[in-house]
Amino acid sequence: MPPIPGSGLAKGLAVTLRTMTKKTVTEQYPEHQPELPPRSRGVIGLFEENCTVCMLCARECPDWCIYIDSHKETVPPAAPGGRERSRNVLDRFAIDFSLCMYCGICIEVCPFDALFWSPEFEYAETDIHELTHERDKLREWMWTVPAPPALDPDAEEPKELAAARKAAEKLAAAQEPKPAPEPQASAPAAEGPTPETREGES
Repeated sequence: MPPIPGSGLAKGLAVTLRTMTKKTVTEQYPEHQPELPPRSRGVIGLFEENCTVCMLCARECPDWCIYIDSHKETVPPAAPGGRERSRNVLDRFAIDFSLCMYCGICIEVCPFDALFWSPEFEYAETDIHELTHERDKLREWMWTVPAPPALDPDAEEPKELAAARKAAEKLAAAQEPKPAPEPQASAPAAEGPTPETREGES
């Protein structure tokens, strides 16, 4: 049986009418902010105090979008007779988000936990050159990083925490004051000669 002329159009209009009567599921951004996963990859926050300028993040970045500048400073000895040491001081830490592909390699390779994922995503700019954010802006994003999930109470204690706890217990045991030794009983004094002994000797 040949199709009725206009049946395809009628089916299309029926789908349109059914859709028009349903409640919309579109989120009207920016009036309604999206509910992002707690560990979503928005931008990268910098915890500057943990950065030792080891350059691992910049070297491992496949896009070479991390720029780090530093200088060396001499640290005086902590105790008399010690020697001076030099340390790296961070001058600049910037990330070009126009090149970043959000792979997370820099965060994974950081040995001192100085880089974290932040769920912030509203950092669009009208000029591509303004997408290179310096350490001040990266530090602001650091305070939006969510707290890590709680550990499983039945999980095995991490080796680092176990070693630190044992070292602290050993140090506390060594610093505990030892009990004072009990005074020993003094020996009885030797008895002198009796009067009878003196008479016998005389």
